[in-house]
Amino acid sequence: MAEQTRGLQDIPSSSPDENEFPFGYPTSICEDVPEQKYLYFCQKCKEEDPNTLSEGSLLAEERVSCGSQPIQKIKEHEKAAVGTHMLLLLQYIKQLKANLCTTRAANGFIPQTELNVNGAEKSISELCIPGSLQINGGLEMDCLTRTSVPRDESIVQQLVREKVISELENKLHVFENIVAVLNKEVETSNLEITAFRRQSELDQNIIRGLERKIAELHRCLSQKDAGLSRLHKSLVFSEQTSYDGVFLWKITDVSQKLQDSVTGRAVSLYSPAFYTAKYGYKVCLRIYLNGDGMGKGTHVSLFFVVMKGDYDALLPWPFRHKVTFMLLDQNNREHIIDAFRPDLTSASFQRPVSDMNVASGCPTFLPLTKLQSPKHAYVKEDTLFLKCIIDTN
Repeated sequence: MAEQTRGLQDIPSSSPDENEFPFGYPTSICEDVPEQKYLYFCQKCKEEDPNTLSEGSLLAEERVSCGSQPIQKIKEHEKAAVGTHMLLLLQYIKQLKANLCTTRAANGFIPQTELNVNGAEKSISELCIPGSLQINGGLEMDCLTRTSVPRDESIVQQLVREKVISELENKLHVFENIVAVLNKEVETSNLEITAFRRQSELDQNIIRGLERKIAELHRCLSQKDAGLSRLHKSLVFSEQTSYDGVFLWKITDVSQKLQDSVTGRAVSLYSPAFYTAKYGYKVCLRIYLNGDGMGKGTHVSLFFVVMKGDYDALLPWPFRHKVTFMLLDQNNREHIIDAFRPDLTSASFQRPVSDMNVASGCPTFLPLTKLQSPKHAYVKEDTLFLKCIIDTN
């Protein structure tokens, strides 16, 4: 490389040597182009004149070395080191250009040759040496000038940076597409969620409406059950209703009802209503199995109740008919009989204002000891019979 540098520095600035241009002078520099002469830029290329090469020449048959590195034959070297030789030529042209500018600076113009040199410089400087040219290693590196290495490295770095930037831009574009797709999916999901919420609100409204209807149906069923209960009682009463003033009342489960009367759970019992005639007075009986008033706890109390009837406006008031109570002995031996006539001044026998008047009758109708006595059959199979007779004559 030292020989190369020294050889380049010794190149004359005015008239080139005859061996400098192997293929003739450039027409833009000199019009007199000598016949084929050789310009040796590479030190090993000018070790022998190609005109003197023969088949037995050292360069043709043997390997030569550039510096201390082994290389191929000279023709193969010239073929492989084209790029390197072009860079050497570029350096020479730069020096020639500098000399021309110095000699003609006083004339105040730039010749066409200088413009051509500028173009050649730009073209050669953009030349990129392929990796395949590096196989000869030392020869090419020795032929290169030291000033070209940093520039090539900067070009390579710039290419690497541009490649990395291009890859990053491609990745960024891919990521942007992915984000766009995800945004569309999110928007679709939001729309679906909104639709689901609206549908849920509609379903909730429907459910609340159905719940209200169910509550209404429950109320209707309760009312119907109450109505059915009243109808059942009316049916039972109608079966037991009497329209001739004579009423027979059958009381079952006497022991349980007596216990309820003692505990206060059900102090008294009402009989079904009956009538003195088809369109007569409406009345009923009320019994206290554990007694009431002066007979409480010792006697059975039996009372007569005048009720509000449908035909009270046509009947004479106060109630004047004689009332007879009978507790039947189921062995037909000794019935318990008690009778009374209404007190015309008592409110119990006036025309009823409410559903029924105050009961009136016999608070000491039957001693409890006699009711439960085994000598009598007033209660048989836990059942007793009471009879009421109203004298309608």
